[in-house]
Amino acid sequence: MAQTPAEHWHSERMGTGKAIAVLTSGGDAQGMNAAVRAVVRVGIYTGAKVYFVYEGYQGLVDGGDHIKEATWESVSMMLQLGGTVIGSARCQDFRTREGRLKAARNLVKRGITNLCVIGGDGSLTGADTFRAEWSSLLADLVKVGGITAEEAKKSSYLNIVGMVGSIDNDFCGTDMTIGTDSALHRIMEIVDAITTTAQSHQRTFVLEVMGRHCGYLALITALACGADWVFIPEAPPEDGWEDHLCRRLTETRDGGSRLNIIIVAEGAIDKHGKAISSDDIKSLVVKRLGYDTRVTILGHVQRGGTPSAFDRILGSRMGVEAVMALLEGTPETPACVVSLSGNQAVRLPLMECVQVTKDVTTAMNEGRFDDAVKLRGRSFQNNWNVYKLLAHIRPPSTKSGYTVAVLNVGAPAAGMNAAVRSTVRIGLIHGHRMLAVHDGFEGLAFGMVEEISWNRVGGWTGLGGSKLGTKRTLPKKYFEEISTNISKFGIHGLIIIGGFEAFMGSLELMEGRTKYEELCIPVCVIPATVSNNVPGSDFSIGADTALNTITTTCDLIKQSAAGTKRRVFIIETMGGFCGYLATMAGLAAGADAAYIYEEHFNIHDLQVNVEHLTEKMKTTVKRGLVLRNERCNENYTTDFIYNLYSEEGKGVFDCRKNVLGHMQQGGSPTPFDRNFGTKMGAKAVAWITGKIKECSRHGRIFANTADSACLLGMRKRSLVFQPIASLKEETDFEHRIPKEQWWLKLRPILKILAKYHIKLDISETAHLEHVTRKIAAPESNI
Repeated sequence: MAQTPAEHWHSERMGTGKAIAVLTSGGDAQGMNAAVRAVVRVGIYTGAKVYFVYEGYQGLVDGGDHIKEATWESVSMMLQLGGTVIGSARCQDFRTREGRLKAARNLVKRGITNLCVIGGDGSLTGADTFRAEWSSLLADLVKVGGITAEEAKKSSYLNIVGMVGSIDNDFCGTDMTIGTDSALHRIMEIVDAITTTAQSHQRTFVLEVMGRHCGYLALITALACGADWVFIPEAPPEDGWEDHLCRRLTETRDGGSRLNIIIVAEGAIDKHGKAISSDDIKSLVVKRLGYDTRVTILGHVQRGGTPSAFDRILGSRMGVEAVMALLEGTPETPACVVSLSGNQAVRLPLMECVQVTKDVTTAMNEGRFDDAVKLRGRSFQNNWNVYKLLAHIRPPSTKSGYTVAVLNVGAPAAGMNAAVRSTVRIGLIHGHRMLAVHDGFEGLAFGMVEEISWNRVGGWTGLGGSKLGTKRTLPKKYFEEISTNISKFGIHGLIIIGGFEAFMGSLELMEGRTKYEELCIPVCVIPATVSNNVPGSDFSIGADTALNTITTTCDLIKQSAAGTKRRVFIIETMGGFCGYLATMAGLAAGADAAYIYEEHFNIHDLQVNVEHLTEKMKTTVKRGLVLRNERCNENYTTDFIYNLYSEEGKGVFDCRKNVLGHMQQGGSPTPFDRNFGTKMGAKAVAWITGKIKECSRHGRIFANTADSACLLGMRKRSLVFQPIASLKEETDFEHRIPKEQWWLKLRPILKILAKYHIKLDISETAHLEHVTRKIAAPESNI
């Protein structure tokens, strides 16, 4: 909760005299370790004692060495590890009152009155029961002499905060659970690998992914790989689906595709509740179509491996929020769960979330499948609607009479192709004639324009870079030629997918409207750049892929230092003047410092950082990682910082430097970027279709109002269209960045996790909200 001015708590003293225990329970999920690390370090930072509980609730019941005080160093090198380092176990004992009595005694004896539980809905329900019984458990313990009356008084109430760790994303109230994004990374690696072999042999692959009660993994996988069909438990196919599926597969093959991909959630059912297995689907395809068909069941590989950058940052953010929620808790505060809504951390009453999660199962059991999809939340609904559009609707025979062109502008970004594919296919579904423009505004000026078909963009979701070709050229000097070609090709609307140049170029097109009436057509910009520096959007397509590339590289670099004592790495990241990549990679890789343009630093700050690292090298942690955004300071270059650290660290540590360069732009897009690009494309086409109709007069399009040229961006919790002209005020054109950037608020977390003593602004920690309101809120998009 936000502080009142009268309280003026110092964040570094909030936890004095308090103790926090952290445990992981239920199935393991990648990113749990990031959450544990954040709870331990932020807890210690606030002055609290923090305890590990090993082996989940079983450790709470058994006590002894299973409950150990954590130190700053004990969570070092945990970030990049999958699973949970402190262990998880199913625990029957805790389900009994006798087991909970033992657990309560173990906590009271150590003075622990704050419990942070990272697990699924079963684990969190257990925690809530424990809290509800706390007073009666203490009374019983005092009666039998298990604890003294004095001890009972000191531990009169128990605070509980939950974080959801589950790869299935099956918990209502949060857009993403810890582990889901990493599981999608594992799945997509396998799908991409299978795609190449399937194309070689003209095969159909049926892939079964986890999700006994929740189809999220299957649904996002289907969107991210452009699958022909997906089976999920919340939305069973209509009766007669077998004919529809076979027709769909035949159409894809007839269109020239050499492979078919069908994704099945392990809990897939038909309308009558009968299970649909991957083997059933294989038999159907072989029997009816005679296609060479293989089944791959992914199993526990989805839980394994290194957590993605998204999950590390999510776990770290939630860990900080969980500690704040515990320390601000009162006997009246309900047990809460820390969740993600769009791009914001929120606190929700734990049992409300558990109840809605159970309501989904009830709705499915009663055959109310539409309700089940709604209860999953707006994000799930939005994904499902986009999938249905792309996979099940065929382009109509009646045409709209409108022509929409799509182009890429700026530097390449992974996920651009997914956005183009979605734009083209959704455009065709609307009945439009779709044109592809090669090489950005230059291509539009030189007539490098061609009609693009449904099948032409097949298989584009997983491709990095830009298939259309992209250039940084701005349109102003080519207005004459561009106007001629807009007229020549009969273009009624433009969808521009790109970075800062796409934004700048669109502003120029609007300025040109006064002189060239051909430029008076609706324009929509979809931000796509690794730098994440486009105003009007919290995220740009491509930034997540670049972030994962940097994080993986940092992991490898840190690991190389494990064998050599006392080494500091200086790593330069891309981003122009925007420090997003350096900051977020710093959070995800556990950096000691991240130098960026937005946060001014001087020689004194550099000296403080060097001294801080020197102190760190005296502990058991003998590795240092320092990130530097490429344009953070023209004088304090990467070489300068490297030389400074090398000189000052003589005799204590040695230094190495790496400039990551263009590898950050390349590679296959992450599931987040594929999904984000797909949804942005679909939304942009729906908007531009409406605008074209709105601006149509007697068969001609005339759009000259500010709201006819918009940028589609993600703002906090929603995807919103904003007039490009209105974003001018929010932009620092000299440095090509937005004047205000949300992620700057995460920088203090990076410093606290690196053991700096700074003040954490907790005036904006999340307020307790209600799930029912959240489900009815505007769609969030992650």
